Parts: sequence; structure tokens; C-alpha cells
Amino acid sequence: MPDKLGRYRRKRDPERTPEPVPAEGPLPRGDDDTFVIQEHHARSLHWDLRLERDGVLVSWAVPKGLPPDPAINHLAVHTEDHPLEYATFEGEIPRGEYGGGTMTIWDRGRYETEKWTDREVKIVLHGSRASGRYVLFQTRGKNWMIHRMDPPDASWQPPPAPLAPMLPVARDRPPRDRDAYQVEFAWGGARALAYVEGGRLTLRSGDGFRDVTSEQRWLRPIGGALGSRAVVLDGELISPAGDGTPIYVCYDLLYDDGRALLAEPYARRRAALEALEIAGPRWQTAPAWPGGEIGAVRQAAREQGLPGVVAKRLDAPYEPGAESSAWIFVST
Repeated sequence: MPDKLGRYRRKRDPERTPEPVPAEGPLPRGDDDTFVIQEHHARSLHWDLRLERDGVLVSWAVPKGLPPDPAINHLAVHTEDHPLEYATFEGEIPRGEYGGGTMTIWDRGRYETEKWTDREVKIVLHGSRASGRYVLFQTRGKNWMIHRMDPPDASWQPPPAPLAPMLPVARDRPPRDRDAYQVEFAWGGARALAYVEGGRLTLRSGDGFRDVTSEQRWLRPIGGALGSRAVVLDGELISPAGDGTPIYVCYDLLYDDGRALLAEPYARRRAALEALEIAGPRWQTAPAWPGGEIGAVRQAAREQGLPGVVAKRLDAPYEPGAESSAWIFVST
């Protein structure tokens, strides 16, 4: 009988990694109904799908996570079988070791097997985050694809196609009904919309359509920071210190994990943005203040050499590509 965990053990030193490394011997047996999905921040972010089968966890690395929509298939790379104990593993695999990085449990639960062959596996997942019918099918060698077989959740919406950003109108004075607004700095940077899905970033230019991701490679880690969350952010690339080191300030959220927010009022979009707690070494959520404080915010902008402020109506939807009076730019 071949050792199903031999490849797993050869790749790991139990003296150096906190991962479970069982000794050779008879495999434990369960009910072949446990699954786990682990979020693995290794050299590149991916998700590991593991299915209990014949005493081991049969495993696939899924770079973009499980597809939410039957119209989209995702790559799934077949990896070595893992021990059943791995179904509860979370921890930090040391740098330099195989799979070095942070491993956390994204979801776990029970699954049913509808079909299992060497080239095709049909399952039904019953987890708190992952549920539904999926099929894994081999395409070439260790490369497989994973396909969702049933419709997405009724509330799920696909990410929007590339959008042109909403623009403010310029006024000489702040709005009179200031309590109906929230105010932000006008940064004077380069407008950019960030599309993040499956831990990967696509950054689009100020017209909303040109892909500038390769020109701003430093921002790619924001994808890993957001993990499996699919979002579309509106913001600007700025150099606040004046030293040529850009950061990304985001001030609107247009899509959030299956929910299109364009029709939502700005107040709700802003609350959802702040709930994401976007804060990193070179990306952050732009500050905002009640509209009644626009005078003080305008003065602060002037002192910092910023071009002005933008007052945004709390009840206004997002109007892609429009110059809208719901956003008012007032210079310093």
C-alpha cells in the first residue's frame, strides 16, 4: 500500500514547521465528509480546498478562491494529500519552509460526494461561507478547474464593468445646507479606481478604462490585504510627503462582495468603506468630516497646500462618468 502522506512528509521538517506531521502508520478513518478552505498568505495569496477522502485531505490550491458564479471557472492546482489533522490547522509557516506564510481557516464544514474519479470530483459544500454544488475537473497534469454548478446566491451581483469615475462641479462657495453634506480634502492627485477580486488588484486610470496596474506595482499588496473580499474602490494616487512616494487614498466604495453600491446613498457607501478598515503601508481611507465643519477643513487644506475640499451630499447615489452637483469642489 503506497504511503499517501509520503510526499507531504518529504516537503516538511517537523522541527521547523508548526504544521502537523504525523509519523508513518495506519491512516485514521473518518466519514469522508469534512472539508476545509484555508486562506494562505504565502509567496502568492491563494486558498487551499481540502476534502477528507480515505484517511487524508485531498487538496487543491485555488489562486482566486471558489467562483461565486457558474459563468466563471477558477484554476485549481492539485497538490499533495494532507493529514486529517490539517483540517484544524492555523498558524505561521516559517519563511524559507515549503509554503512559508500565514495560514488561516477561511471556512470549514461538511460536504457530500456526488462523484469521485481520478479526473472529476463533484461535491456539495455545507459551510458558513462556502455552500453549493461544485465540480473539480482535470485539464492537464496537476492543473484542474473548479466550477460552481448551481446559481449564485439570489442577492449576489457581479462586479461592475469598468466605470468612469464621478466628478464634482466647481463652486466659489460651500453649499448653504451644510448638514446635508460630508466634506473631504481635494487631494489633487491622479484619480484611480481599484478593482480587487480573489486577492488580485486591477487598477484603472482616471478615465476609468485604462489598466495601469503594471505602472503602480507597489499597490498590488492591497489585494492580499483584502483577502477574498471583492471590492471596487474610488480614490487617488497622491504623494503627501512630496518625496515622490505615492500612496492610495480611497474615498468611495462602489462594489462590496457581491453587492453593487452605485445606487446607495453616499452615507451608506461611506459607512461600508469605513467598515473595511482599509489601512496599510501605502494605502488608506481618506478622512471625512461633517459638512458643518467645512470652514475648518478648508483652512486645513489651505495650510497643507491642497487645492481645496469636496462636499458630498449624504443622500446622493454614485453617478459614473457624470459631473454631478451632488459633489461640490470649493478651492482653497
